[in-house]
Amino acid sequence: MSAPRLTLDQIGYRYGDLPVLENISMAVQPGEFVSILGPSGSGKSTLFRLLTCAITTDIGAIAFDGKPLAEAGRPFAFMPQRDALMPWRKIIDNTTLGLEVQGMRRAVARERVAPLFAEFGLAGFEQNYPAELSGGMRQRAALLRTVVQDKPMLLLDEPFGALDALTRAGMQRWLEGMWAQHRWTAMLVTHDVREAVHLSDRIYLLSPRPAKVIREIEIDLPRPRGRDAATQVRAAAIEADILETLLKPDPDHSGSSPTRSFAAE
Repeated sequence: MSAPRLTLDQIGYRYGDLPVLENISMAVQPGEFVSILGPSGSGKSTLFRLLTCAITTDIGAIAFDGKPLAEAGRPFAFMPQRDALMPWRKIIDNTTLGLEVQGMRRAVARERVAPLFAEFGLAGFEQNYPAELSGGMRQRAALLRTVVQDKPMLLLDEPFGALDALTRAGMQRWLEGMWAQHRWTAMLVTHDVREAVHLSDRIYLLSPRPAKVIREIEIDLPRPRGRDAATQVRAAAIEADILETLLKPDPDHSGSSPTRSFAAE
């Protein structure tokens, strides 16, 4: 196995006197899709704030490609839950925004983004405004804005959480296909167990606050996921097992279970 792209080693964080994260250790391999699942308020978004350097901690260590995060040159492209498209900018100019913030001229940024509109299912909508697009299309535009920055790793913070169930299912399938094509290194925060199983190579389960890693689960199901009955049955069993862990009445998840692998039978 290659060296991890991202490692978190015994990370802790407190908001004043409130402990939020405790001894969090994780790793993400190059080209791997990893999800984080946990109850509301367990610190999932706090982890992303640490990775994007919105906040810092002196408890534990974070490394990217073997370097301390502070020396890694901001290696993450971040996609929030809401699409955060600017309503006064056309879609093509929304998708170039991350490049412009990095100092690229808008005309050059447009040249880089334009060829990707067809791949992201947005061809013909370059000159539309966000209000003229469906929720799914807006999320595709937001993801395009994220990946075109060509950062080494994507951070996805519940990117489909605001969508209706049918649109969300379609976006999950679409994202799985795009990931398989590009093999982005990605970390997803989600509350949706089915979404995590559908998309992930591995899943970390967090306890209630202060969050600890209580399970690390390898998902070795064939891709594309959910296209045959056997895979659907196996995925459903994994989802049930995860829910059983997350809904345990015992709040003291003091010990982590060994890594467990779910393979197609």
